[in-house]
Amino acid sequence: MNFIDYYKLLGINKTATQEEIKKAYRKMARKYHPDLNPDDKEAKKHFQAVNEANEVLSDPEKRKKYDQYGENWKNQEAHQSSGNAGRRGGQQQQYSNADFEQAFGQGGFSDFFDSMFGGGAGRRSSGSSIKFKGQDLHATLELKLRDVLEADKRTLDINGKMIRLTIKAGVEDGQTIKIKNHGGEGVNGGPKGDLYITFKIAPDPEFKREGSDLHKEVPVDLYKAILGGDIIVSTLTGKVKLKVAPGTQNGTKVKLKGKGFPVYNKEGAFGDLYLTYVVKIPSTLTSEEKKLFEQLANLRNHV
Repeated sequence: MNFIDYYKLLGINKTATQEEIKKAYRKMARKYHPDLNPDDKEAKKHFQAVNEANEVLSDPEKRKKYDQYGENWKNQEAHQSSGNAGRRGGQQQQYSNADFEQAFGQGGFSDFFDSMFGGGAGRRSSGSSIKFKGQDLHATLELKLRDVLEADKRTLDINGKMIRLTIKAGVEDGQTIKIKNHGGEGVNGGPKGDLYITFKIAPDPEFKREGSDLHKEVPVDLYKAILGGDIIVSTLTGKVKLKVAPGTQNGTKVKLKGKGFPVYNKEGAFGDLYLTYVVKIPSTLTSEEKKLFEQLANLRNHV
């Protein structure tokens, strides 16, 4: 039966304060609590181990004794009562810190603990009444861009529970919101966990989103780009008429202020819509059109 490093089990230094021990214990105990890890035998063994470490280190007298003898605990064992020695019959079980399967029996405490502190007199039911917050749940909600143009109320089925959710306008792709007390049940009367919902916004075939701004390519025929004229452009909130200036170049950008996407959590605020003109060159020309372009080319060459 080897020396058990309780400090190592809890991930703390030997100079740790009682508050640090308590914090480390609660973290480890929650991680391995059987109610949060059903049917996980390894978690149960780890839970027993951290319980034992806490049982010793959180008790000033036990901690003092543990720190005093340390790896020399076998020498100290000789001073235990004869009844305790007889109970053990001189046969000691060999195990390492990681060997929880052999180290902990049905009682939840190792032979090392019994040898160092006696056969269970005065033991506390360590960890049995500590309240633990329930597990947090995570879900992904897939939406289209136009689904979050306005606030929307939905009912979601999360693990058989129906949850009413208001999705605010302008929510972004990858954004996560927390809904308190809608996670797993707490342990020993502890609070419920929380529910985290991550939004996945599918790409829109017409608009590219950057924050609250939108970007869109608008085709403009060659003749209108040269001569100018009116075009009709669709936005997320309707159609608008725009004037194309004569001599408009391919790639010209135009900003429509306030025609972008709603700004999240800011009612009445909108981003801008940026249009990029894509001048379309005719791929087929009639013989008459070709002659006219040739005439225009000759005119340009003689200017």
